[in-house]
Amino acid sequence: MKMKLGFIGLGVMGAPMARHLAAASHEIFTTLNRAPLPADLAATVLPTAADVARAADIIITILPDTPDVETVLLGDGGVIEGIAKGALVIDMSSISPIVTKEMAAKIRAAGAGYVDAPVSGGEVGAKAATLTIMAGGPKAEFDRAEPLFKLLGKNITLVGEENGAGQTCKIANQIIVALNIEAVSEALVFAAKAGCDPARVRAALMGGFAGSRVLEVHGERMINRNFAPGFRIRLHQKDLGLALSSARSLGVSLPNTATTQELLNSCAAHGDGDADHSALVRALERMAALTHPHEKEKA
Repeated sequence: MKMKLGFIGLGVMGAPMARHLAAASHEIFTTLNRAPLPADLAATVLPTAADVARAADIIITILPDTPDVETVLLGDGGVIEGIAKGALVIDMSSISPIVTKEMAAKIRAAGAGYVDAPVSGGEVGAKAATLTIMAGGPKAEFDRAEPLFKLLGKNITLVGEENGAGQTCKIANQIIVALNIEAVSEALVFAAKAGCDPARVRAALMGGFAGSRVLEVHGERMINRNFAPGFRIRLHQKDLGLALSSARSLGVSLPNTATTQELLNSCAAHGDGDADHSALVRALERMAALTHPHEKEKA
């Protein structure tokens, strides 16, 4: 069934997601935030997020950080000013679970529904419509959103029927991914410092119990020095910051998450904030006084 959809956030992830929805014959309304309207996206551009809410039955947001979502949903000219009773907000950003609960309560007070549904899979998953989608919210609202989720992803889970459950799951995801990248980085730096070819070490490890998607994709990036951003270091910093602040409020210790955040901080301090998060390996290389052969050639 053709629907009127608001879609706010046409960045690296949002633009291909909006294309999939438009390709399914849904009518797309948007307001331009930081990114321009992609030339190949059929969408109606409106002045404000409130105008988008007035035009759409379901409003989807995917924005970089918690304050961005708060501004779009609750700020001047925000979604809440134009949203109709019975409408549905789906936030697919990766943001604070605590603030998510607060925003959901305000949207609900305006008579609309709210599902938090952050995604994993990066730009590749967004383009291929193979994202993992982790949702939090009442099942009836999830059921309403699910046909749209099926146009965007493959692994779709209602994590819990309270808002914030999806965001909590996404934070857990980001902890696992970050610590895997750190482990692969340590292993390859260790191998290189010992005089082995990291590419051959990676190939050998791929066939054993150490094999993983991170070793496959990000290990190859580390070896080939392909740090064009699929997921930027500064965004992973933000996610681990959410993990650590949430853990503090829960009284939970996340020692390895904290260490990995410091390595990301080091990368950002050296100018790699907009590099792919696999560039975390550079922090360990600096600590080991190791210069990668490809970078020796460039120097």
